[in-house]
Amino acid sequence: MKVYQTNEIKNIALIGSAGSGKTTLAEAMLFESGVIKRRGSVEQKNTVSDYFPVEQEYGYSVFSTVLHTEWNGKKLNIIDCPGSDDFVGGAITALNVTDQAVILVNGTYGPEVGTMNAFRNTDKLQKPVIFLVNQLDKEHCDFDMILSNLKDVYGPKVVPVQFPVATGPGFNAVIDVLLMKKYSWKPEGGAPIIEDIPADLMDKAQEMHEALVEAAAGNDDTLMEKFFETMELSEDEMREGIRKGLVTRSIFPVFCVCAGKDMGVRRLMEFLGNVVPFVSDMPKVKNAAGEEITPDAAGPTSLFFFKTGMEPHIGEVSYFKVMSGTVKAGDDLTNVDRGSKERMGQLYACAGANRVPVDELKAGDIGCTVKLKDVKTGNTLNAKDIEWKFDFIKYPNSKYSRAIKPVSSSDMEKMMAAVLKMRQEDPTWVVEQSKELRQTIIHGQGEFHLRTLKWRLENNEKIPVEYVEPKIPYRETISKMARADYRHKKQSGGSGQFGEVHLIMEPYTEGMPDPTSFKINGQEFKMNIKGKEEIDLEWGGKLVFINSVVGGAIDTRFMPAILKGIMERMERGPLTGSYARDVRVIVYDGKMHPVDSNELSFMLAARNAFSMAFKEAGPKVLEPIYDLEVLVPADYMGDVMSDLQGRRAIIMGMDSEAGYQKLSAKIPLKELSSYCIALSSLTGGRASFTTKFASYELVPNDIQQALIAAHEAEEKEED
Repeated sequence: MKVYQTNEIKNIALIGSAGSGKTTLAEAMLFESGVIKRRGSVEQKNTVSDYFPVEQEYGYSVFSTVLHTEWNGKKLNIIDCPGSDDFVGGAITALNVTDQAVILVNGTYGPEVGTMNAFRNTDKLQKPVIFLVNQLDKEHCDFDMILSNLKDVYGPKVVPVQFPVATGPGFNAVIDVLLMKKYSWKPEGGAPIIEDIPADLMDKAQEMHEALVEAAAGNDDTLMEKFFETMELSEDEMREGIRKGLVTRSIFPVFCVCAGKDMGVRRLMEFLGNVVPFVSDMPKVKNAAGEEITPDAAGPTSLFFFKTGMEPHIGEVSYFKVMSGTVKAGDDLTNVDRGSKERMGQLYACAGANRVPVDELKAGDIGCTVKLKDVKTGNTLNAKDIEWKFDFIKYPNSKYSRAIKPVSSSDMEKMMAAVLKMRQEDPTWVVEQSKELRQTIIHGQGEFHLRTLKWRLENNEKIPVEYVEPKIPYRETISKMARADYRHKKQSGGSGQFGEVHLIMEPYTEGMPDPTSFKINGQEFKMNIKGKEEIDLEWGGKLVFINSVVGGAIDTRFMPAILKGIMERMERGPLTGSYARDVRVIVYDGKMHPVDSNELSFMLAARNAFSMAFKEAGPKVLEPIYDLEVLVPADYMGDVMSDLQGRRAIIMGMDSEAGYQKLSAKIPLKELSSYCIALSSLTGGRASFTTKFASYELVPNDIQQALIAAHEAEEKEED
């Protein structure tokens, strides 16, 4: 393979709803460019993209697949992304390292919620967009309706470059209004027959051509002047105007293909090669220090590793983008994230499970390598004396969580190693070993996402596992003041144990003044503060610990032990065993023994005094509340709202966005446990949602009582 310069490289992401035909399109593009000699199909489980066993099992793309083609002297790096929202991490990764998004639209269903989610991701990253209406040979395809829907949702920036002569099983021709030609195909597809536009379609073609010319001219002052003078642009001028419009997202061209029959694929590739932006046309990427990095092949070498694949008989395959400079086989680079040295062995251009050896790759190019010692997804490798680091990929919050455990406890270590290895392939799998909940929790993007992980553990790694609903990280706090004292005394021959602690507890709020006195049951307790510690708890909230002991009732050296005892109880609250927060504790009196008092005695006395006071201080259980945003077709709005109200959600507002209804609510985490499954069932998979932690709020009293009773029963079982 020739060495491609930066201005000969184009990086393209294929994104869109599940079932829109991305993998089939990628297969046709590889076939047309000669990378493969025979087209596979998803049904026959022999495509270049979906080559992992789990993908063939489910018939869905699970991982993004990095591919390349060579077309008209250009190198097109293509990343075929999963369409299911459960595997959105692959699409987000791809959009961050490519310069052009091609959003496939299902010819039967038109713009779907997956289309909208894909577009929103391009909007966040300000990536150019081409809409590609696929599957035009399907029975119920209506291109005019799809185009109308796209314009309704995304506005006048949507401009068709092509329209089909007819749709349905007889589809075999399109009118290209950029070139003003008719393209038609024989049943086997492939090379088109190019003819003049028939007279009966000329008026429609001319109208669309004029709209395209005007849209292209609007992106360049010189072109606009010429357009006003002549009402026409040359083919090259139109291409230049469209390219500039793509970069600024002021034009979203619409193309037509039937990827399954290889119709329209060559023309699409011509457009990708001739018109879409080069790496150098796009805004520069910033490194972690905020410096703009120019993709200059003569600059210092810097590689960003955006993906790791685990392949049988090979191990880790590391995929990278050359952010700057030129990388050659045999180069020695430094991993800025881990401080280790790496030698780049063989470099490859990627084509799924196939790899083409190359000698070097220039800035802007995408490639892969194998057998690196210590490189993980997200790492940056630099040439000597370069300290650049890239961390620009931001993944969405998790939507679905389950506690995981191996069927055989002896497999725990093996399971954890396998899960952590898989997370290198998909960073949206988040693994949490929760000390608080005493569970290992897998967070993901949906039920199918986690089901895929389980399938791989059981079928690839031979580790049977089971999922259970994760416990909820409740919090405990108090609502009023209380006092308690506790004496710990133990005598067992020789020196014994003795410690007595008197304390007052009250709710803590930020900025409250230090206490001077308390009146409890008619008795006044004056405070003389000797020491104060404010502890920011790692689980949120504060503990304020005040030493107000006078007259040497408790020696100062025992105060750390008293605080330790209190902290132990804060970590395992008296009501439900959950973390406690926002409490102020004042130790004001106690007793000690000249021989038997020690740290352990005062720690135990403090722990028990704290529990007694906590239970008398109007204890409350708090639950995590999340902000929820649901995108749902208007037809399903009533069902979704009714379901949310049954989940103790509070509706905060409604709005419309790009043809969908956007519903905002606050909802307890407990009620989100299986929400992705319920929402998919209610809407036929046509809705999506995002969540974000908002706050901790009081649980209803009946739920609090049930939680306390369940905790007491659990403790009895443990005893």
